[in-house]
Amino acid sequence: MNLFSLLDQVAARFPDRGAVFQGTDMVHSFAGLRSRALRIAAGLRAMGQPGDRIAIASENVPEYVELFFAIWAAGMAATPVNAKLHPRELVQILEDSGASTVFVSPKLADGLELALAGSPAASCRRVAIGGADYAALAAGEEWTGPIDPDPQALGWLFYTSGTTGRSKGAMLSHRNLLAMTIAHLADVETVDEACSLLHAAPMSHGSGLYMAAYVARGARQVVPASSAFEPSEFLDLCDRHPGCGAFLAPTMVQRLRLEAERDGRRPANLRSIVYGGGPMYVEELRRALATFGPVFAQIYGQGESPMTITSLRRGDHVSDDDAVLGSVGFARSGVEVAVVDADGRPLPTGEVGEIVCRGDVVMAGYWNNPRATAEALRGGWLFTGDMGSFDRRGYLTLRDRSKDVIISGGTNIYPREVEEVLLRHPEVAEVCVTGQPDPEWGEIVVAFIVAEPGREISPGSLDAHCNASIARFKRPKRYLFVEELPKNNYGKVVKRELRARLANG
Repeated sequence: MNLFSLLDQVAARFPDRGAVFQGTDMVHSFAGLRSRALRIAAGLRAMGQPGDRIAIASENVPEYVELFFAIWAAGMAATPVNAKLHPRELVQILEDSGASTVFVSPKLADGLELALAGSPAASCRRVAIGGADYAALAAGEEWTGPIDPDPQALGWLFYTSGTTGRSKGAMLSHRNLLAMTIAHLADVETVDEACSLLHAAPMSHGSGLYMAAYVARGARQVVPASSAFEPSEFLDLCDRHPGCGAFLAPTMVQRLRLEAERDGRRPANLRSIVYGGGPMYVEELRRALATFGPVFAQIYGQGESPMTITSLRRGDHVSDDDAVLGSVGFARSGVEVAVVDADGRPLPTGEVGEIVCRGDVVMAGYWNNPRATAEALRGGWLFTGDMGSFDRRGYLTLRDRSKDVIISGGTNIYPREVEEVLLRHPEVAEVCVTGQPDPEWGEIVVAFIVAEPGREISPGSLDAHCNASIARFKRPKRYLFVEELPKNNYGKVVKRELRARLANG
C-alpha cells in the first residue's frame, strides 16, 4: 500500500475540511492538498524516474506536507534533511543518497550552492520552495498515471541525526511507515477529524513521521509561523486549533512548561504531547504533569524502527511509581522486544543488556551501507545499541546507549541513573554525565552541571546529595559547571562534544 492512498481516501471523505494551516490561516483543504500533491508528482515524473530520491532541505513549512505526498504519488522516496545541519553535512547526504532533486528553502539555498561546488552532488537539481520553478510544478496538470502499490518500495530515506559522526540513511518502505502509523493510532493517541497536529518539532524527523497518522484520520496539520520552536506561539495555537497534539523532545517540554508557569497560561485545547528522542527525567516529568495535566505519552524508537519500539501510555503517567515514570513502557503493537547479552542471548528479568526488536516497522537496512546493515540487523532482529532491562511487570527501562556506559574499575555505571539523582538537587537545572579516560580506573564519572539561574552549587553539596541515593562508586569524581549543554536540532545533548572538551583539557 502506497501512503498516498491515505490522502486519497481522506480527500474523498472530507474534501472541504481544512488539511494544512500555517499559524491560524488555512493553506489547503484535503481536496486542495490532494490536487497540489498530484500536480507536483506529475512534475517530478517529468524530471525523473520511479525510485528517485527526492531531498527536502527546509525548516518547517506548509509545503512539507504536499511534498511528501507528491513524492509518494510519483513512486519516489522522500529524503528529508535536518535544516540545522551544516551545508557540508547536507551535501554529504545528497551525495550518499544520490538524490536527483532537492527542494530547498530560501534560507538554506545560498549555503547549499557554495557547499555543492565541486561535489559529486552538484548535478542534483535544485528547486527553491516558494520560487518560480516550484510554482510551475504546482500549476501543471495532475498526475493520472498509476501509483505504485508495492508496499516494499522505498518511501522514506531517513538519515540519522549525525550526533556520533557521518549520517546513515535508514531505508523505510511504505510497509514500514504504515506499520508505524497503525501502531501509533493503536497505542499512543486517539485521533479523529476534530484534532490538530502542531508541527513544533522538525518535520524532517519525528513530527513529520506522525503526519501520516493525522492525515489518515482527517485531522489538520498546523505549521507554526515561526521556523523555530517558540513556546508562546505553541500555547497560542493550542487556543486557536481544536484537539491539539504534538511530538516534542524532552527539552521542548521543559521550555513549554517554563513558559506556561511564567505566564500562568493553560492551553485551552491541548489534547496530547508525545515525547521522545532523549531522556525525560522523572523530576521534570512530574513538573510537566502538574502544569499540563495527564496529556503525556512517551515513545521509544529510532529512525531504524521509526518512533516505534515501546510506549509509555497516557494512563501510566498518573502513576506515583518512579520506576514506571522512568521507564519507556511496553512493546508496541506488532513489535517484539527483547534484552540480550553480547552473544544475542535473551537475558532474565532485571538484567541489563542490549535492546533488540523485530516487526514490520523495522527498516530494510542502510542505504549503500551493507557493513552497517549487517551490524544492525542480525537474525531478523534490529540491534538498537541501547542498553536496558525489563522489570517483573514488563516495563522496559533504558539505561544508556551502549557506547555511553561508563566502565570504572571494571564496573558498569549508567549515566542516566546518576543524572536522575543529580536532577533532584534543588539547584541543578540540567546535567549530563559522561566518562573520562583514567589511568587508574579505566574511566571516571564526570558530571556537567547547569545551575538554576542565580544559584551557585558546591561540589560538596552534590557529593552529599549523591551519597544519599546511589552507591559511592557511581558518584561523579568531577563536576564541571557550564552555562549550557550542547544540543542538536532535536534537543538531544551531544555527548561527543562534551567528551571532546574533556579530551582537550
